[in-house]
Parts: sequence; structure tokens; C-alpha cells
Amino acid sequence: MAKQTTAFSLQALRYSVDQKLYHLQTPQSPIVHTSAYKKYCIDEYPTGTNAIIASSVERGMFHGQIHQTETVDLSDQMSRSDGSRKYFMESNIERHRSIDSDGLPCVGQTIKPDEEYYSIYNEVNNEQHAVKQKGSEDVIVDYVTMDGKKHLQNHLQKHMFLLSGFPLLCPFYVAGNPVIGDKFSSRHGQKGVCSQLWPDIDIPFSEVTGMCPDLIINPHAFPLRMAIGMLLESIAAKIFIGPVYYQRLQHMVHSTGMVDQITSQPIKGRKGGGGICFGEIERDSLLAHGAAYLLHDRLHTCSDYHIAAVCSTCGSILTPSAIKPEKRVARAVKELPPVRTPKVFCHASDTNKGMETVAIPYVFKYLAAELAAMSIKMTLQLSI
Repeated sequence: MAKQTTAFSLQALRYSVDQKLYHLQTPQSPIVHTSAYKKYCIDEYPTGTNAIIASSVERGMFHGQIHQTETVDLSDQMSRSDGSRKYFMESNIERHRSIDSDGLPCVGQTIKPDEEYYSIYNEVNNEQHAVKQKGSEDVIVDYVTMDGKKHLQNHLQKHMFLLSGFPLLCPFYVAGNPVIGDKFSSRHGQKGVCSQLWPDIDIPFSEVTGMCPDLIINPHAFPLRMAIGMLLESIAAKIFIGPVYYQRLQHMVHSTGMVDQITSQPIKGRKGGGGICFGEIERDSLLAHGAAYLLHDRLHTCSDYHIAAVCSTCGSILTPSAIKPEKRVARAVKELPPVRTPKVFCHASDTNKGMETVAIPYVFKYLAAELAAMSIKMTLQLSI
């Protein structure tokens, strides 16, 4: 688990130029450790926090940062044909609050998505333009420095180190609290997902000492995982009520992400911002548990939910198309609020009457188009 945790990665964090680093703000030394713990000086790079203090999530427990490095090399943007030369220069537009007098971002400035944060001047055509932040989250400029790995000419190459707020909690830098869905683990591989965040008044407490736990784990996890080391650590640390050294992992939850342009479904792969795979095993588990509506929510509402127009005359889902920008109130789809859709016309039936709206997965419409390409017609029978 130490390889996946959001830990205290290195001592000289300010001088690091790694593309991405996870950093824990409040690391601690574990109460219970092995004989090799001090031998290898693991306390120099702590990996977690002792879950002891009441309401610790509200006071900063498991808060962290993501350090990202962006490299800007103006020599790569110069054209040899026209002999253009580019420099960093102060922006002449007042609305660029994030750009300093040298054309680089202000240190400590919060930069929002699509906001300009450095300015470039081309002395050949006397043009100046500002570059926007391409990320999807608010970032804060930690510091700006020159790259010493390459030969610098006219100070053209500089590094901008961006410090972003933890998305494990939310897509803003305002709060750094863990959110429901983030992953945690003890040092014994007892992984778990945060399923609820309770305030202090709702947390149970000890009748003798009045101490409240920070973390409540499901007892059914122990017979399945059989992580006896976690119980031994809880018993060995006798000072408090079963404290366990917990690690915050790098698996952070997001409610939205990238989708495929063809099927409108979430893409695969963690590096590309894709979703979690929902396969046959997950489907069978939900059906066996009696949660069929949750299966509909995962595979339809939260995946590729689409409202399509269907001709009740010919039953086609492909031939209806919008003809006017006028809006009309469509009939309410079952268990869904009514929507407003443009007026449609069916080219197969040559009429605009009998048009209905249905909620379907977008991949179903894509399948109908694929079958139509092979001269196979798919018709729908609507029941009111």
C-alpha cells in the first residue's frame, strides 16, 4: 500500500521538477511499528496519519496537494523561416490579473480554467497574446524558475510549478477535505472507500472517556480479508481506542470525466480520465442483490443517457430530425422530468405528427445506425 499512498514524497519538494507528485500535508509517525521501521528511517518519509483526533477531517486530516510541473519553451515556438523572436512580456490588458510585470504568472495567484496566466510578445509582427490554463481545476502558482538542464538563451525557457487543490475532495481549491468515494487503506492492505462523512454530533463516543472515533470500519471486512495485522496494531496501541495508522491513497473520485465521441460512453483508462469498468461480474452482483434499478442508473442514467425522437407511425429512431428552432414541451418520460425538444419531422413517413420522445442509451441509437448501414431496419413499438 505504501506505493499507492499519498505520502510525504520528498524533503526538497520546492526544488522538484517532477510532472506530478502527491503530497500529504499532515503526516505522522505510527504508534506501532516493526523493528525495521527505525532501521530504514521510514519516519523521514511518513506515509499516513494516526486516526485519533475527533472531527479530524474538518481540521485537516488527510488533506493533501498535487504538485504539477509545466514547462514553457519559447524556442520551440519560433519559426526559422520568418525569423520570429518571442519573449515573455507584461500584458497590456487590464483583465489579466494573473500575469505579473515580467509576463509570467504571479506567485501565489489562483488561476481558474481557461484563464490567461502568461503573456508572449512577438517582436517581428509586434503581436502579443496570452496563453490560457488548459486544466479543468483551479491551480495556484507555487513559484517560477528557469530550467538549468538546457542552455538558456535570453531567458526563453522557464518552468512554472503549479500547486493544485485535491480533487479527491472536490474540483475546487477552496476546501481540502476528503469526499465520499475517496480510497483509504491501513498498512496491512485493509483497503476501503469513504462511504459517509458525519459531523461531530452524529459520531458515537465512549461512555467513559467521551472520545469519538475518526474512522468506523465495517466489521464484515475482517473475515473476508483476514488482515489480522490490523487487529494486532489496534490492540498494541493501548494509549487510545484502537488507533490504526491509515494511508490516503491516490485513487480519487470524480463524478464527471471524458466520454467517447462515438458512443457517448465514458472512456477507459485512468490516465485519460476514464471511468471505472462496469462488467458482467458487477452486473450479476447487482441483479443477485436485488438492485436492478441501480443497474439501470449505472448503465443508463450515469453513462450515455440520451433523449431521442421516435416516429410512432414507422417506428424509426433515425429518420426523425429537427426542422424548426421552435420549442415545445415534450411529454414527460416515465419517472423523468419533462424536457423541451425542437419540433421534429420524420422523412420516412413524411409527417411531423406522432413524434414521441424516449429516454434510451445513446449506444442503442448507434447500434440502429450500424444495422441500417447493413440494410437491417430496426423499428420501435411505443406504448402510451
